[in-house]
Amino acid sequence: MKKLLSILLLIPLAASAFGQQTYTFAHRDTTALQLDVYQPANPRPDHACVLYVFGGGFFSGARNNQSSTLACQALADRGFVAVSIDYRLFLRHAHQLPLLQMYTNFDTAIRYAVEDVSSAVNFLCSHAQELGINSSRIILTGSSAGAIAVLQADYCRANRLPAAIDMPGGFRPAAVVPYAGAILCRNSALHYATPPAPTCFFHGTTDKVVNYRRFRGAIHTSLFGASSVAKVFKSNNYSYAIMRFKGNGHEVAIALPNTINEFCAFVDATLAGHKLQYDATCKSSGVPTTSWSKMTVLDLYLGKNRHNALQPTM
Repeated sequence: MKKLLSILLLIPLAASAFGQQTYTFAHRDTTALQLDVYQPANPRPDHACVLYVFGGGFFSGARNNQSSTLACQALADRGFVAVSIDYRLFLRHAHQLPLLQMYTNFDTAIRYAVEDVSSAVNFLCSHAQELGINSSRIILTGSSAGAIAVLQADYCRANRLPAAIDMPGGFRPAAVVPYAGAILCRNSALHYATPPAPTCFFHGTTDKVVNYRRFRGAIHTSLFGASSVAKVFKSNNYSYAIMRFKGNGHEVAIALPNTINEFCAFVDATLAGHKLQYDATCKSSGVPTTSWSKMTVLDLYLGKNRHNALQPTM
């Protein structure tokens, strides 16, 4: 029965002319979670795979929307097997949830996303040969809420927290590349029990949706942004790079296609075994401003036009 289920999971639900196939990777809460696999025309010799997690504040977004598709096509053009995944959007009905419980609900939304990212990783590792990927060369990347999800997933893995229990034993991402991400930590200081994966942070210095530095929430609990997490990496001699986009806001969340060269440079150096500690201040992300660019986190969850937040306002 288990072998039959494994075979059925690998029957694509849909296919496109440029090598994209869709699979169901998990069932949670009666929801079938799917992922799209973009096979490159010219695969990298190392069969590296990038798992992409879309953004949208944990209430909107899709694995196959415009920004997800552009990111995955850019990755496939560079030879990566690109994988865009579903995850449960716990805050989809945030306007119906008690405002006083918003922080607890945000915590739950992140946990759900991490669980689903972990299930997707498990699926990729279990079917690596069939999908043409190297399970030791899986890179996690994401935008905004997706960037939080991949950073949090590696944090949970390194600290052996329950949300990452579905990750295969001994698995460690080859790299993590968050675009405007952060880590939710219940302690006053961020700590890793075991080393995190090499991480390349992309973040706008004026981001008020996912704070570039640190957003303090409940007692002893904070959302640590790229600048704060990078300090922890530096002080513990972990491998990392940070790209600080001076004057940019949350539009950096969708900068992957525009920064594909920097993405590949970090990943290639990491896969070659180099340990990095690189800090750069950039003048522009090259990404059009969006309605998220000047938003605050309160605007995001209480604003009227939040569902169109990632669309460019050119």
